[in-house]
Amino acid sequence: MARDEDKDNRVTDRVGFICRSLRRAIIEQALEPGAKLPEDALGERFGVSRTIARHALGQLAAEGLVELRRNRIAVVATPSWQEARDTFDIRLGLERLVVRQLSGRLTKAQVAKLQAHVDAEEEARNGPDAVSIRLATEFHVMLAVMTDSPILIRYVSEIAYRCCLTLSLYSRPHSSECAISEHRALIAALAAGETEKAMGMMDHHLDSVASRALVAPGKPRGRDIMDILAPYAEAETAPPEAGKAPAKGGAGRRKTTA
Repeated sequence: MARDEDKDNRVTDRVGFICRSLRRAIIEQALEPGAKLPEDALGERFGVSRTIARHALGQLAAEGLVELRRNRIAVVATPSWQEARDTFDIRLGLERLVVRQLSGRLTKAQVAKLQAHVDAEEEARNGPDAVSIRLATEFHVMLAVMTDSPILIRYVSEIAYRCCLTLSLYSRPHSSECAISEHRALIAALAAGETEKAMGMMDHHLDSVASRALVAPGKPRGRDIMDILAPYAEAETAPPEAGKAPAKGGAGRRKTTA
């Protein structure tokens, strides 16, 4: 029984690692809309079986980042404008629930964690827009996780990442400084238990985010998926899959920084 649990945990860890890596590659536009995601190529890049790669693609499909087609073909999703507008409206309702649950209940450790994440957003401010958008989205997912509500965590995560993809693909250039200051103000209002104020801030913040989602054509790159995913597979240490060595030059190494 213990061995089965350990095996299940390893599979879950591997699936989570692949999801995080692919999510970043998609949101940061390394992978273009419509790009194919072959299970065998993913398995080779991340050092896992095709079955585990398939599980990861299924999870990303639930988030709206991947489309699953016939004959087990998976491609990066291409959200339409109408889908985007509906998605932002749904997200607003969900995040109001998050605010209600967290207002006045954040611990000092949680506040510190949120502030540290916003510090990371500030550090990335002068970099690519797609990276800032990803970090901003992860801030909202972090808030949902702090509610300890499995339903809110699931649905906020899925809907937030769908919005994130839309913004990465279509939004016009913007200053991330506004989003950073709004995140800091939201943390302060939640910590102080100012529920109505925090809800108003969240409404205004998400409405501003949605207003930036203007349709613009993508720029196809035509690069090989193995080359595209290399830096994402190396971005963090991947948990080993039982009985299978990491892919050469892939998920088995940690990317070093100066």
